[in-house]
Amino acid sequence: MQLIRRTGSQLNGCWNDVHNMAEFIQRHAGYHPDDIVILTDEPSDNPRTVPTRANMTAAMQWLVAGAAPGDALVFHYSGHGGQERAVEGDEEDGYNETILPLDYDSAGQMVDDELHARLVRPLPIGCRLTAFFDSCHSGTALDLPYVYSTSGTIKEEKISLNVGKGLLNAGMDYLRGDIGSVVSGLWGTIRSVSSTNSGAAEYTRQTRSSGADVIMLSGCKDSQTSADATEAGKATGAMSWAFISVMNQWPQLSYLQLLNATRDMLAAKYSQKPQMSASHPMDMNLLFVM
Repeated sequence: MQLIRRTGSQLNGCWNDVHNMAEFIQRHAGYHPDDIVILTDEPSDNPRTVPTRANMTAAMQWLVAGAAPGDALVFHYSGHGGQERAVEGDEEDGYNETILPLDYDSAGQMVDDELHARLVRPLPIGCRLTAFFDSCHSGTALDLPYVYSTSGTIKEEKISLNVGKGLLNAGMDYLRGDIGSVVSGLWGTIRSVSSTNSGAAEYTRQTRSSGADVIMLSGCKDSQTSADATEAGKATGAMSWAFISVMNQWPQLSYLQLLNATRDMLAAKYSQKPQMSASHPMDMNLLFVM
């Protein structure tokens, strides 16, 4: 699934980004065109393909509906990103990260809390979602609690050690194909939360941890902007271009290698620093899969 937009503050690379990514995931990961939904404001006779808030919401619901263990999902957004002051008290910098539907002036921006609720929370244990946000202020656009450094370590661990270990074990079992151990591992985590700290369950809920395997690559830190660029004579989002370029050159990378190679690809011309985050602790040396 991909959501792309243009507005009066026109981004020139978005249309190319969405079509380039659609072609890439079909060629690299074997996705079928019938399994891909694309929303853009390119001229169309179908009003359902326009990225209004209602259509974006419906497309997100389509993506996660009926998701089951073993399913692999992809979400790609290239467009405007922003920030709104947070009222829940769950953002260290005081701001929610947002993406902007075409009709955001009347329908409002989509904040990270909503994106997490629509794209992450419905997913069961054993389901994988790979998300890409090529937009400004997108570092934590999905509110995933584990943000990784270029050395493969967690930048800020926001939940208790016991919870983290349980989710790590569950996540690694899933990536190795052991669904039975995933279920028992998550049950062990739940019991650990209940027995060790009465506030840990609420803390975990607030920090958005999940047993589903959700990985996000974003264009920049929350405090940065993502470039609308020109590469090889064509308009593109800098991060979308860098990701596809890296994977075309080195198709068998670990998550850590992918993060570093994407950053290196951009570093010569752009100041933005792509971020990688996850719904649970993960082994960054595992092979990147979609």
